[in-house]
Amino acid sequence: MSVTVGLLVTLEARPGKEADVEEFLNAGRSLVEDEPATYPWFAVKLGPTTYAIVDFFPDDAGRTAHLQGKVGQALGERADELFAKAPDIAQLDVLASKLT
Repeated sequence: MSVTVGLLVTLEARPGKEADVEEFLNAGRSLVEDEPATYPWFAVKLGPTTYAIVDFFPDDAGRTAHLQGKVGQALGERADELFAKAPDIAQLDVLASKLT
């Protein structure tokens, strides 16, 4: 298994919505279970109201499939409700990795 590309999605919770964001991110794990090209997927807390999703893929096709998949759709549907600003989506190129 190798990864060549990834995503770093930074999220800023609306005031008072932190618990809802954490619930949303926990539910996101089940949405990526059926994505064969999403290898490691992480939802993390960076600060009191700042969160991120970090995930990696073998190629651009896998990354595109993920962005168009269930998590991407759910993120778009709930962004106005949960987040203070639009999610910041950065595309990553992997230089080196260790997966096991």
